[in-house]
Amino acid sequence: MKLPTFLAVAAATFFCALAQAGERHLFILSGQSNMQGLKEKTSVLPELKKLLPGADIQHVKFARGGQPIRKWVKTWDEIARKNKLTQQFNDPAEFYDVVLKQAKASIAEGKPDSITFLWMQGERDGKTGLAAAYEESMKTLIANLRKDLQAPGMNFVIGRLCDHLNHDQWNAVRDAQVKVANDDPRGAWADTDDTNDKERDGRKWNDLHYTKEGYDLFGRRLARQAVKLIKGEKPDPKGRPE
Repeated sequence: MKLPTFLAVAAATFFCALAQAGERHLFILSGQSNMQGLKEKTSVLPELKKLLPGADIQHVKFARGGQPIRKWVKTWDEIARKNKLTQQFNDPAEFYDVVLKQAKASIAEGKPDSITFLWMQGERDGKTGLAAAYEESMKTLIANLRKDLQAPGMNFVIGRLCDHLNHDQWNAVRDAQVKVANDDPRGAWADTDDTNDKERDGRKWNDLHYTKEGYDLFGRRLARQAVKLIKGEKPDPKGRPE
């Protein structure tokens, strides 16, 4: 006997929630000022709990405003040379160690069923002429986390730079972020071009930082793209999942 449609949907929802109830998911948030400004407790986490009902949602966060990606990538100088950049910084990339320590501490409390890296950074690189090294640096950061966390299946969602600026370096970082996400079957990106529209003296302009509503929207997009990856679904190709 075939169940009525509404009963079939209800049953599917029930069994899906039941399966998720025993799951544990870790989300690692990191980046510069727009990740720092994101209030995950009012955006990312509520959306994750809604989309993964009953699951144990864990998260760690480390963000610092105005910081280049080399702070997370120990081999940045080598990458820069390879991409014909003359700037060398001999940076210890101490931020990577902080993120890794936080993630390992969470994993030690209980092995997660999935790990997802949520990243919002790149403004500094786009403003200081370092875009040529960004794509490889981003790939290196993801590869290092997967190796050091022993999580080859780690998902990631990159927040793409907003439309605050429009020049070659800025746009090259934006393009690199989308390319890294699209090239990896466990990657996705989230759009932020509609999160930073502000008004000053009656004139609309695209700020570097987002509005309160913009941050919440961005957080929900990160969560929605992340859950699609966790469930084995295709993320929204335009970075605006509904």
